[in-house]
Amino acid sequence: MSVGNRVFLKRNLPDSSIVEAFKQLPAANVADTMGRSCALSSEIRLISSPDLPIMAGAALTVKARPGDNLMLHKALDMAGEGDVIVVSNDGDRTHSLMGEIMAVYAQHTRKIAGIVLDGPIRDIEELSRMHMFLYATGSTPGGPYKEGPGEVNVPVSIGNIAVMPGDIILGDRDGVIVIPRKDAAVILEEAKKYAALDAGKVEAAKNGTSKRQWVEDTLVKKQVEMIDDIYRAD
Repeated sequence: MSVGNRVFLKRNLPDSSIVEAFKQLPAANVADTMGRSCALSSEIRLISSPDLPIMAGAALTVKARPGDNLMLHKALDMAGEGDVIVVSNDGDRTHSLMGEIMAVYAQHTRKIAGIVLDGPIRDIEELSRMHMFLYATGSTPGGPYKEGPGEVNVPVSIGNIAVMPGDIILGDRDGVIVIPRKDAAVILEEAKKYAALDAGKVEAAKNGTSKRQWVEDTLVKKQVEMIDDIYRAD
């Protein structure tokens, strides 16, 4: 087996009903139920203009050599409807990983839910108007190589977060989080409860019934000094 230069054609997939249910939940609410340690770096941001507010789909992972998109092309040909392709690029920012032609193929022919790139894109004028979710670190006219090596459907690290093939990728305008496939059912139930609680807090903030005593209680606990005076530099 050629480690570093291989393609796994199969992966374990999450329950489709669970994936659909996550499409009703903001990424921030779900992240708060996961210890707030599941979000990709904010450097990876939404580039496109999707019609839907939330993206959720099973991860099809790509481990690419910096600045090379051969394995991304292979992943596009493998992807099923509703998948999210996740591309690790070793943090390279010098070469775009895809442009308009690949994005159009992904949206219209493969009908995937989205693509998350740990690197730049090009043809940003066109891609910024696309309705598929597309996350990237920015744009550059410098194109990619198509030589490999690389891997498909192996564990990857992107935006400082580990992703396994078949994990649920959840994204919105805030950014992207990773939901481990094996924990998805439990996380979903907790996230539903949290979202309802969060909605109540928003309403309280509007009508003046917010409970703010926790701020003072925390400051006391942290032994913060309160000084009834102005700061003097002289």
